[in-house]
Parts: sequence; C-alpha cells; structure tokens
Amino acid sequence: MNTDLKPDPSVIGGVPKAPLAFLPEPGKLFADRAKRFAFLGQHSERLGPYLAFLGELTRVQARLVADLPAPSRIAPDRIAMARANRMPPIDRAALATDPALHETLLSLCRAAQSLTMPEPARLALAAILDGDLGDRHWLLSNILSDTVPEDSAAPHLFAAAAVQVHMARLSATLDADALVRIDTGVCPSCGGRPVSSSVMGAQGIENARYATCACCSTQWNEVRVKCLCCGSNAAISYRAAGTEDAVIKAEVCGDCQAWVKILYKVKNHSLDPVADDVGSLGLDLMMKETDFRRGAFNPYLTGY
Repeated sequence: MNTDLKPDPSVIGGVPKAPLAFLPEPGKLFADRAKRFAFLGQHSERLGPYLAFLGELTRVQARLVADLPAPSRIAPDRIAMARANRMPPIDRAALATDPALHETLLSLCRAAQSLTMPEPARLALAAILDGDLGDRHWLLSNILSDTVPEDSAAPHLFAAAAVQVHMARLSATLDADALVRIDTGVCPSCGGRPVSSSVMGAQGIENARYATCACCSTQWNEVRVKCLCCGSNAAISYRAAGTEDAVIKAEVCGDCQAWVKILYKVKNHSLDPVADDVGSLGLDLMMKETDFRRGAFNPYLTGY
C-alpha cells in the first residue's frame, strides 16, 4: 500500500488548447462500459458478482439507447440564455418531472427484471415498478441533485442508471463548441459533479485532464493538479492503493479535505470513468481510514 503524499510528478499540460468538452456517444458509451464492467468482474474475486451485475445493467442501458424515442432537443433560446449567463443548458431540476425520464426509468426497470441480482435489489426493482409518480419523482430528484440516502441505495441505483441513459442522450444533442466553462468541477452541460477525472492518452490530447459527469457523461477539460471540489491547487497530493505507477490514484486536497479519483488513461486506454471507479473500491476503503472525504459522485458506490 502506497500512501505517498508527494505531488504528482507527471508532465503537466499536454495540449495548449484542449477542447473544453467532449459530448457522449450514448450507444458506444454504454456498450464499451458494459464490456469494461464484465472484464473487471472476471478479475475481481471480491467484487466479481457486483461488477458482473453492473455490466449486465449497463447492457440494458445500451439497448435502451437504441430502443427509446429520441429525446426532445433543448430549446435554442434556453441554450443561448445559458451561454450568456455562464450556465449549463440542461436544467437538472426540471428533469425530475420530465415524462420522458420517468418512462426511461420504467423501461429500464422492466428490462432489468431478467437480470440476476440479490433479493434486496429485486425487491427495490419491484417497488419502483409498483410505485407511483411521487415515488419516482423522489428517486429521480435525489439522483439529479447528486444525493443518495444510504438507507435506500438499491432503488437509487436503478434510478441512477435511468438518469445516465436519459441525460447522456440529452447531452449528446448539444453543440460542444457552444458550451462555456461554469466552474471548477462543474459539468458545462448539466452542472453536475464528476464521477472521476482522467489523464487522457488519445491522440491530440495526451496528458490533458478531463473530468466525467456522473450523470450526463460529458467530459470537460480541467487543469491538472487542482482540486475538483474547491478549485485550490495549494495542497494537492496523490495516494494509491498499489505502487507509485498505479493507473488509478486519489487526488487529495489538503485545503478542503476532499479527494477524487484520477485515472491515467494515458497508461491504460481501456479505463472507464464509472466502471473503474467501482472496480477500484480498494482505494475507497483505504481512503476511509483517513480524515479525507470522497468528493466525487457515484450512485453505484453508495454504502461502501
């Protein structure tokens, strides 16, 4: 176990003018993530069943992308207003009552009934399908505000999966060039929190860092060695559950006492911001022994 608090020695910078944002390609996004979950499940004795379940659930997400009606595009005047006022064009608060999102949740739950899962998850799934509009509104509102009560993690997991589908499809309709930077650690598409950040290895943006929105999957450029929770760069350090050259580390802020995972895709292109966040649970367990709090949002890790 390595708890080295020295600053990250990696090269900072990369591309002088990295694009602000990359929008998701929903079909490819969920298909690739499902494969990554399956791979991680096959190589984790402790988390294998859970990772395999998330892989199958992500396959359901990929099918929904293809089967559901296309989401309504955001009105041009809303986009223009958001840009002028440095706001995200997607109004997260309004989505909780969007019939299309409610239908996505019901469709996902119906499709997920065929999956193998623990009894508490199956009971939660049945409760969503048997519940009323108010029940679904409560679940969706929590996910859209990046909040999951620990005593109801199971139903929120399914709600989160539905929100991911709907919001990825919605953000994919935007124009990445029309987005504006909101603030450090804030998604320019929907205003959400990151699930993790990645040091990219793709041609043209090597060593540039991109945070990934936990809900809409937009990736946006962030300065390296800077806290995604408070914006400070004065007391940043890194910790890993393995060796110093680990491909997943905790970026720790001594100012606000928060940490967020950083994935080095420049070293391993197959890393996924969501799947590998779950797959690296050992790092979370290590950090729970410290005084730092987890600053990222991932409904799939509620309760850990």
